[in-house]
Amino acid sequence: MTCDQKVTYRRSVDAIFKALADPTRRSLLDELFRQDGQTLTALENRFAITRFAVMKHLKQLEEAGLVVTRRQGREKLHFLNPVPIRLVHDRWVSKYTEPWAAALSGLKSRLESPMQKIFEIYIRTTPERLWEAITDGEIRSKYTFGARVTSDWTVGSRYEMSHPKAPELLGEGEILEVDPPRRLVQSMVALWSDEVKSEGTSRVTWEIEPVGDSCRLTVTHDHLREGGNDEIYGGWPMILSGLKTWLETGELLTTPRSLRYA
Repeated sequence: MTCDQKVTYRRSVDAIFKALADPTRRSLLDELFRQDGQTLTALENRFAITRFAVMKHLKQLEEAGLVVTRRQGREKLHFLNPVPIRLVHDRWVSKYTEPWAAALSGLKSRLESPMQKIFEIYIRTTPERLWEAITDGEIRSKYTFGARVTSDWTVGSRYEMSHPKAPELLGEGEILEVDPPRRLVQSMVALWSDEVKSEGTSRVTWEIEPVGDSCRLTVTHDHLREGGNDEIYGGWPMILSGLKTWLETGELLTTPRSLRYA
């Protein structure tokens, strides 16, 4: 990691800890954990503080990357983004304690209405290199628990997700939109267990936006069944943490899921 990367990382971590230091901001995250995609009005009604105070707290959570927003008609919806917390976890939790820590945190990952999940991360790279890391099967396997994705990445084509040690496909889907190196939309059918097979088809959207010498990557996983199996989307924080680590340092992250077929 270069000196500039260390400074950027330290500032990012400082912002995360500063945002989490306030009990009201932690309560806002708890509320979004309970029900993701809420408006400012809905959040305001759950706290005994002014609308301006809620807006100020949400702004600080957004600046720390812990909350992301999306417009839906005239409404602005707020979503919990767990990726920054995952990055802090990967920095300080050792590989020996991580499986137990991940298992405990997994107890909190079953949400009541996971219709749409949004994950956002900043990566020091170019849009072209990030696009390659998303669409190149060999590179993708380095941060998706060893799984490879194969496709010709044209609209209407099929893609498959496999692992050399898995007896059958782990997933499949169709390429819905392609706009390199900015936007990729694909349907997704999970196949790695009988439990996830019953969840049907969901949709994954990758959006890349250049920001200075970095890129903001936003992954939106929607068309999820209400109350569905959280295995479908629960791996995204680890995947995106692994992607950032590989692009910025060339190193691989060892996570519990990466050991599934070890």
